[in-house]
Amino acid sequence: MFKLVSKFEPTGDQPQAIAKLVKGLKTGKESQVLLGVTGSGKTFTMAKVIEQYQKPVLIISHNKTLAAQLYKEFKEFFPNNAVHYFVSYYDYYQPEAYLPHTDTYIEKDSKINEEIDRLRHAATQGLISRNDVIIVASVSCIYNLGNPEDYKNLGLEIFEGKKIKPSDLVRGLMRLQYAQDIELKRGSFRKTTNELEIVSPASQEVIKIVFKGDSIGRMYRATIADPEELELNELSYEKIVHTIIFPAKYWLTSDSKVGLAIENIKSELQKHVKFLKKTSKLQEASRLQEKTTADLEMMRQTGYCHGIENYSSHLDFRKPGEPPYTLIDFFKSKGEFLTIIDESHITMPQVRSMYNGDHSRKTTLVNYGWRLPSALDNRPLRFPEFNERIQKAVYVSATPAEYELKRAGKQNIAEQLVRPTGLLDPTIEIVPTKGQIPHLLENIRERVARNERVIVTTLTKRMAEDLSEHLAGQGIKVNYLHSEIKTLDRLKILKDLRLGNHDVIIGVNLLREGLDLPEVSLIAILDADKEGFLRNATTLIQTMGRAARHSKGHVILYADKVTKSMDFAVKETTRRRKTQEEYNTKHGITPTTIIKSIGDFDLPISRKAAQRYGEGETEVVFFGNGSRQKAVKQLQRLLERAIRKFDYEHAIDLKDQIRKLKTQ
Repeated sequence: MFKLVSKFEPTGDQPQAIAKLVKGLKTGKESQVLLGVTGSGKTFTMAKVIEQYQKPVLIISHNKTLAAQLYKEFKEFFPNNAVHYFVSYYDYYQPEAYLPHTDTYIEKDSKINEEIDRLRHAATQGLISRNDVIIVASVSCIYNLGNPEDYKNLGLEIFEGKKIKPSDLVRGLMRLQYAQDIELKRGSFRKTTNELEIVSPASQEVIKIVFKGDSIGRMYRATIADPEELELNELSYEKIVHTIIFPAKYWLTSDSKVGLAIENIKSELQKHVKFLKKTSKLQEASRLQEKTTADLEMMRQTGYCHGIENYSSHLDFRKPGEPPYTLIDFFKSKGEFLTIIDESHITMPQVRSMYNGDHSRKTTLVNYGWRLPSALDNRPLRFPEFNERIQKAVYVSATPAEYELKRAGKQNIAEQLVRPTGLLDPTIEIVPTKGQIPHLLENIRERVARNERVIVTTLTKRMAEDLSEHLAGQGIKVNYLHSEIKTLDRLKILKDLRLGNHDVIIGVNLLREGLDLPEVSLIAILDADKEGFLRNATTLIQTMGRAARHSKGHVILYADKVTKSMDFAVKETTRRRKTQEEYNTKHGITPTTIIKSIGDFDLPISRKAAQRYGEGETEVVFFGNGSRQKAVKQLQRLLERAIRKFDYEHAIDLKDQIRKLKTQ
C-alpha cells in the first residue's frame, strides 16, 4: 500500500486539484489534465493522488535530468514503497546504420552505463514482485524490452532441499546470461567447492547457496543498499528458504522457444535471400546470409547474441507489424495502473516522433542486406499503440498543449494556480532592443547586489557565448549552457548558480521545464519578438516561470513589437498573477521565496569514490567499481573510434594516455 510521508499538508489549490483528479480516476476517466503553474507543488499533488488511488504508477518525463529530479522527490515521499528509475542506459550510443551514397556501414557502438542498467533491472524486477511500485521513466519506456511473461517465467526458482546438481545450477545461471567470476559483480556468480554466490542484475542482493551433495542444503540472502558494498563492506547474510533468480539480461527465452524461433528466422532468411538475388542484389544477399547465420549459431549455443533485439519478433512469436513488448507491458501484467505524463507539452510530441526516425534508419539496413525485414519490428511504439496501452493518464504541465486539453475535455482539467508559498507569477516589462545590453547589465548589477541570480535566454549558441564573454569583461560571474555540454557538467553549472559561484547563466533552450532555481529573481529574454519554437507562447510562459519561485520575480522581454505569442504569454501570466493575489489577500498570505536545499541536481547513481585516469579530454572517470584496467579498455575503445573517424590527432593523444596508464 502506498503511504505518503511528508510534513506538509495540501494547501492553496492543491486540495481541490487532488480531489478532482482522484474522483476522475475512480469514476473511470481515461484522460485528465493537471494545469499547475511553476512552484504550485504539482509533484506533491501527484504524490497525494498516487496515495489515494493505490495503483502501480508509471511517470514519464522527457529527459533524464528531470526524471532524476522526480525520482528523488518520489523516493522521499514514499520511502517505504518501491520507487524506481528507468531511462536509456547508454552513456554513448551510435545506432547501427548504412549510408548507401558512400557505401558506409556503421556498426552499432555504445557504452552502457552499468549503474543505470542496474536501476532498469531493479525496476522490472520490482514490477514483477510488488504492487506498490512507482517507476519514473524517460520515453525509453516505449522501446522494445522483451516479453514480460518470458522474463518472469524464466526466473530460476530455488529453495532449500531442492534436488539439483551444482553443475546443473551453474548451467542454468549461464543460460540466464550470468557470468562466472572470481569477484562479486552485478549479474555474475562465484563458485567454490560447495558454495555458490549470485549477484542479482539489480545489485540489490547476493544469494549464497550451500550445497549438500546434489541438493541445496542452506540458502542465505545479503541485501545491498549500495553496489559499492560488494567491494568495500563485509556482507551481512540472513537465512532464507526460497527465492527466484531473474534473468541477467532482457530478450531471453526458453530453450524450446529458442529452437523454434531459430527455425522461423532461417525460413525468413531463405525467403529474403531469394528475394534479394531475384532483384540482382547478390552482394546484399551474401552478407545477410553470412551475418544472420553467425547470429543463429551464437543463439543456438548460448541463447543470446549481439544485437539479439533485432530478432525479438521471432523470440516473442509476434506477427509482422505487431508492436513490441515494452516497460508498459510489464505494467499491464499487473492489471490496472496509472500513467502520469510530466511536462506533457514536450513529452507527448517526443513519444509521437520516436517511431518514424527509427523506422527510416532500419528500412535502409533491410534494403541493403544488413538486417532481415523482421528487424523493423524491433522498434518503439507508434503513437496510437502507446495511447492504447497507457490506460488512465494524467497529463501534467503549466502549459498543456492542445492535444492533451482536447483529449481530456474541459470538464477534466484541474487547475492549480495558487502556490502554497503565496508566491506570485513574475511581473513583466517589455523593453526596446536599442540599448538592451547596458539596460540588462544595469539590472544584473541590481540583482547581484541583493545576492540574487539571473537567467538570460538567447536565440543562438554564438549569441550566448558572445554575451557571456562581454558580461565577464564587465566583472560579472557568468557561465553559459548549450546542448553540447554534458548532462553532469550542466548539473554542476546549475548547482554553481545556486551556490553563488555564478550570478548569471546564459542559455538557449535549456532553462525551461522542471528545474527548481529559487535563487533566480530575474529572467531576461532577448529577441522575444522573433516568433518561432524558442519564442512561442508555451516556451515564453515556461521560461518566465523560472522566476516564479522568488518573491521578487521579474521578467524583461527585449522586443521592438508585441507578437501574438508574447501577447498571449503576458496576458496568461497576468491572469494567473491576479488569481494568486486575490487568494493571498483573502487568506492574509505574504509571499515568501522558496528555500530549497542545494544538492538536488545529481543523477540517481552512486558517485562515491570517483577514480580518475588520464587527463584533459581523454580523462576517464569511474564512479564506484572503477579500475585502471577498465580505464585502459575504455580509452582503447575511444582510440578505435577516433581512428575510424580519421581523427588521428586525437588518436595520438589517446595512445599516449594508454601508454602512461599501462606503465604507472
